[in-house]
Amino acid sequence: MTPAVKVAKRAIDLLASAVGLAVTVPLYPLIGAAIWLDSPGPLFYRQKRAGELLGPDGPGRFKFREFEMLKFRTMQPDAERATGAVLAQSDDPRVTRIGRFLRKTRIDELPQFWNVLTGDMSLVGPRPERPELLSNLALAIPFFEERMRNVKPGITGLAQITLGYSGRAPDGSPIAQFKEQLTNPFKLEGADDAEADDMRMKMLFDLAYSANLETFASFLATELRVIAQTPLVMLKGLGR
Repeated sequence: MTPAVKVAKRAIDLLASAVGLAVTVPLYPLIGAAIWLDSPGPLFYRQKRAGELLGPDGPGRFKFREFEMLKFRTMQPDAERATGAVLAQSDDPRVTRIGRFLRKTRIDELPQFWNVLTGDMSLVGPRPERPELLSNLALAIPFFEERMRNVKPGITGLAQITLGYSGRAPDGSPIAQFKEQLTNPFKLEGADDAEADDMRMKMLFDLAYSANLETFASFLATELRVIAQTPLVMLKGLGR
């Protein structure tokens, strides 16, 4: 990322997060009431996430800048008490009725404007994963950690406006025609539709986004495209 891109990206983040909070905070009481009436419990959810890649942390391990990401709660309280940390699915049974709507429209991500304002996240970037899941993902997907090198995680991103909730390519999309080459590349028996395949698909878009940060013109074009398309994705419930 060039110095000019870094300065411009932070300026966009500060402006967008300030405006985003000013516009959306008045809606929090209504959103909070809907969450509580559907499933009494905390309205917000704090979860430790891995941000920028800091470097290696032993054989096959990597160190990331960790932070607490804010979300509106979309699952039943203590949803991971029995399972521990697991990747969320598109039809996850732990998700509440109002939670499904919040996820589909991405309203659950609105509190992350605060994470952007404080500098833990960016408006646009790869979605942050949970630290306890990253080791397995890095082992299953070569260079998976590289998606976070010199880039902050984002509220939205190139993968989020293109792919489904889990990272699965929508039927009929340009990337779907390459599914056979991109998923289960080693043709392992019983590995079809594995979670790693969906994450591998997301990684391709994340790496493409990072590559566009190398010049100011490509950065600005990509950043504005993602920002412009995100509201449409929210309104139509696409890309999740």
